[in-house]
Amino acid sequence: MEFGSIVDFLENKVILITGATGFLAKIFVEKILRVQPNVKKLYLLVRAPDATAALQRFNTEAVAKDLFKVLKEKHGTNLQKFLSEKVTPVAGDITFEDLGLQDPSLKVEMLRDIDVVVNIAATTNFDERYDVALALNTYGAKYVLNFAKKCANIKLLLHVSTAYVSGEKPGLILETPYYLGESLNGTSGLDIDEERKIVQEKLKEVKSDQNANDNSIKIAMKKLGMERSNHYGWPNTYVFTKALGEMIIGHLKGDMPVVIIRPTIVTSTYKEPFPGWVEGIRTIDSLVLGYGKGKLTCFLGDPEAVYDVVPADMVVNTMIASIAAHANQTSCETIYHVGSSVSNPFQFTTIQRCGYLYFTEHPWIEKDGKAVIVGEVKVLNSMVSFHRYIALRYLLPLQVLQFVNFISCQAFAGTYKNLKRKITFVLRLVDLYKPYLFTKCFYDDMNTEKLRIAVRKMGDEENIFYFDPRILNWADYFQKIHIPGLRHREFK
Repeated sequence: MEFGSIVDFLENKVILITGATGFLAKIFVEKILRVQPNVKKLYLLVRAPDATAALQRFNTEAVAKDLFKVLKEKHGTNLQKFLSEKVTPVAGDITFEDLGLQDPSLKVEMLRDIDVVVNIAATTNFDERYDVALALNTYGAKYVLNFAKKCANIKLLLHVSTAYVSGEKPGLILETPYYLGESLNGTSGLDIDEERKIVQEKLKEVKSDQNANDNSIKIAMKKLGMERSNHYGWPNTYVFTKALGEMIIGHLKGDMPVVIIRPTIVTSTYKEPFPGWVEGIRTIDSLVLGYGKGKLTCFLGDPEAVYDVVPADMVVNTMIASIAAHANQTSCETIYHVGSSVSNPFQFTTIQRCGYLYFTEHPWIEKDGKAVIVGEVKVLNSMVSFHRYIALRYLLPLQVLQFVNFISCQAFAGTYKNLKRKITFVLRLVDLYKPYLFTKCFYDDMNTEKLRIAVRKMGDEENIFYFDPRILNWADYFQKIHIPGLRHREFK
């Protein structure tokens, strides 16, 4: 694989980015504006009623964040002028054909000028409503592809998926596509249009109930999503609908050059624009913060397991490098796993050790000013040990409380309901995350390694677009960058 300068490629290019106020998308936008100020235009698709609201969302949810502080320092008082020349927030929605664009002249301009389409828009909730997830992650991908195919100068569609489209299959997962109608468990009959009909029929059935309300409809849609996902071998609605999105792109792309990026668990930035920037709480982050705050005395997981994590800036650098590498290729579909389980394995025990060392040295301070003292965390290495622990520590006291509440004429009704709700929530959360807590997957990154080698040959650009996880010392990264970044975010 050989290609020219990435920075030079970006010069004078017009790029459409969907999901533009999301975590990865903002890092992507900031990086391009910082390393190639001569990019011609970035169209940012934002869910908003009009252009004014789209601009306000971009300014509030992106520019106002610490993420843009390096750009602010670079441009000073000229930042807004620079952004107005290079960035155009566009009101739209990927769940509609033509992305829901309402301005005819703007649509004509975009279809004429766009070189690259980057689809990052998605819902990442594991148990999302099925109607919502199917509309965004599956049909949204289809509508973005349809729009890209209409662009007169299109050079590439880059679609961000997830490594976990492979489900719970153990072993080495290859960078290979999934084909329309293919299921993980061999069950036949998977049809994307049929899935949409099932959603519509279920919605009609639920809404016909006189007692139906927003909450009952939401519960029914979430349940349906998990049922349909499990039926075909996927563990949750998120990865199922993302897999369907990949299938539909592969089936309908024609001669369109397509790159599919499959990141693993995305964590805070390693270096740029500065170390430790993060938004939202990832799987392992909730464990770390819960432990630091003294609310979590045990971890659930396999102490010997390798967790596949990757800093967000490395994901974005892979995205940008792959665009330069594959633009203008005819009828290609290249898949990149962006992770670390093969190149630089990160073990579960590292989380335990780093959490203990960090919060011992920098304890969490409660509102009353008292420091939280953390101890060595108890590791529950199986679902059996987890359920035993929950039963003894929480369910048994809950039963006692239920009895006391009964004989005291509901005096403890509020306490009982609150505790029961928390236990139900934890059990639900564990059920959702179980496939990732006991993972036996390793994500092959041969294609990504070829891309790294090509970038390495460029000399200085390897330092600009770094994405080799082997440069990471995981203990240093988590203890000195990621956990402090999480903590800073909690206090924002």
